[in-house]
Amino acid sequence: MTPLRFLAPSWIASIAFAASACSGAPSPASKPAAPSSVAEGTTAAKSAEGSWRSRGYGLLLTVSGGGLRLHHETAAGCCVDPMESAELLETFGYGRTGPNATSRFFGPPGETQILFDRIDRLPASCEQKRAWDAPEVLDVFAATFSEHYAFFAERGVDWPARVQAGRAKVTPGMPDGAFFDVLTKMLEGLGDAHVGLSAEIDGEMRMFEDPHSRTLGLLAARARAEGRPVKEVERAWLRAYRDGILQGILDGKGRQTANDRIFWGFAARQVGYLNVVTMGGFDEGSPEKERAALESALDEALPAFLERASTVIVDVTNNRGGYDFVARAIASRFAAKKTLVYAKQAYRAEGVEPQAFYVEPSPKVRFTGRVFLLTSDITVSAGEVFTLSMRALPNVVHYGTPTRGALSDMLVKPLPNGWTVSLSNETYRDAKGQAFEGRGIPPTEPFDFFPEGDLMNGHASSVRKLLAHLGLGGMVPLKGP
Repeated sequence: MTPLRFLAPSWIASIAFAASACSGAPSPASKPAAPSSVAEGTTAAKSAEGSWRSRGYGLLLTVSGGGLRLHHETAAGCCVDPMESAELLETFGYGRTGPNATSRFFGPPGETQILFDRIDRLPASCEQKRAWDAPEVLDVFAATFSEHYAFFAERGVDWPARVQAGRAKVTPGMPDGAFFDVLTKMLEGLGDAHVGLSAEIDGEMRMFEDPHSRTLGLLAARARAEGRPVKEVERAWLRAYRDGILQGILDGKGRQTANDRIFWGFAARQVGYLNVVTMGGFDEGSPEKERAALESALDEALPAFLERASTVIVDVTNNRGGYDFVARAIASRFAAKKTLVYAKQAYRAEGVEPQAFYVEPSPKVRFTGRVFLLTSDITVSAGEVFTLSMRALPNVVHYGTPTRGALSDMLVKPLPNGWTVSLSNETYRDAKGQAFEGRGIPPTEPFDFFPEGDLMNGHASSVRKLLAHLGLGGMVPLKGP
């Protein structure tokens, strides 16, 4: 892995894949330290014991004195998740009462809250052990997307037609590789960075992803033209991006910190510059350690900006996503007051109000002066959540090109043969009620930071051109304090 990329574009912020059948769970926006039991406040909630069905998400949760069990349910079948209770507690170990006596929210405080309704017992199909042939696995795959994928219309895909075409090619006992190809063909063209398929076939991992990005597409085309592996060309491009920041923008005087995920310094005499390439990966440990490493980096940068800068540029043109809580934590360093930044709602979560998220001013050092936010078509996932969070602040102006358009948390789902799919099932809306899934978040001021004619070095020179356009230092490298 290169210093600038810790997660593949379409598998951001997900939990680890398990190899056994029916593995997987919804990917939380963050994973706080697990409590010892399902709790409400600091008191174990005896009232949570029993079986629960989620609204949206397709989950069946069982809470007992012995811990938690999770099942995944579709119209085509049900199977148990192999995750141990201790792992499930990381996501479902927090709860609070719902809108009535037979409902309850589960989810980490301040993060995604999933509403469950109490049921008398699990469906009988959830306890049956059985073998699944390829046509039956296809049925679960098709039902998973039919019941939970929220953006077929936005992506221009006729899913029933694709299911029909796929079903015609699937037969019992067909080779796994051929079956994998059928499923990936059904997903091609969605262009959703959060849609993926992962499988172990003949001892090798195969993954499908189809994230639409003009810039990454141009890099792939260059690799094909030069007869080189795409990853090799991307690595070279990422090295040029990093060097362009450190030398071309920060004149060799910048800092690279937080596990090489954050760059900061001064792009001109009174212009601070902060570049965040992932919303996570700052520490290899828990989310608490992630947050500590992030705050440590910001505790260095923000006082320097406050002391020396009248303007700060925040650059997420190459941000590949991560944790939503990280996105909001960074935005809190530029907020003057508590601000509604977005709300989200799961597909087919009937009767559930959108969950609102706010950015509150950090108690630590903040910069509330003029800020320019930079994005591109690479900016994705939690990078787009950061974009929503910053755009809601009155001191921020958004420059760049539209973001990738994949804001939803990834819903990670098992297939009965041990393969794993991920998909987008949540609609994020900004404070004005606008949704950007599939089309990206448009900038206030258009500006291309990855010009086609200069892919390798265009980012740094484009930032310098923006400085000149804004009257903030032009193309002259910063010399002296």
